[in-house]
This record gives sequence, C-alpha cells and structure tokens, in this order.
Amino acid sequence: MSGHVETVVLDSEGLSAWIAQDRKTAAMFQVFHATGADFVVGANTIVEVSHARVNTARLRWALSRVRVEPVTERAAKAAAELLKAAGLHGHKYAIDATVAEMALRQSGPVVILTSDVDAMSRLCGDRIRLVGI
Repeated sequence: MSGHVETVVLDSEGLSAWIAQDRKTAAMFQVFHATGADFVVGANTIVEVSHARVNTARLRWALSRVRVEPVTERAAKAAAELLKAAGLHGHKYAIDATVAEMALRQSGPVVILTSDVDAMSRLCGDRIRLVGI
C-alpha cells in the first residue's frame, strides 16, 4: 500500500476477513493503522456480516476499533442516486451502494477494502482507491 490513506472503509468481506483474522487482511490493517488511518463501516454492514457462525466476541472487538456510520434517509437517497448513475439496481447492489456513498463522504484519500471491486468501481468511479479482498 503506497501513499497516505486517511480513511479505510470496510465492506462486509473486509469486516468478515478482519473478524476471521485473515493474515493478508491483518497485515494490511497493521499498515493502515500504523499510518493513522481511520477505519469505518456502515451500520448495515454489521447486519450483513452477522450470522449464526460469526464469532460474536471478535465482531464486538472489531466494532470497538472502527467508526460505525449510520444509514440515514439522506444517505439512502444518495446511495440510490449512485445506483441509478451506475446503471445498477436491486438488492444485490443495495448495500454496496450505501457503502460507496458512505466512503465518498469520508476524509480522503479513502480506500475501500472490498470483495466486489467491479461494482464498487462503477459506484465510486475513480474517486476512491479500491483494494480487493
């Protein structure tokens, strides 16, 4: 990871990899943390990663180390506009759009750790650096 990063946004795969203590993800987190980057997740990402087999203690630990952004009416409307502009629609992209919208509001430079680089690049354009998980 070269260059300064102010904010790291995690989508569900980014948060899940952190919870699961994935080595590659943990190494990236250490680098970002050492440079003083803020970590951010959208509130609905918590819902997306929660399931019967999630390590609840690790989830709570991870959430204690990030800023959780709410999905407000204004954010939802802006996310809907991003979907429309990208030519995407439906539940498959709904949470991605809220993550993208939230990322676009953060202090830059911003990186999104994501499993869906294609959709995120359509939603964010070149305004956000994307790192595939």
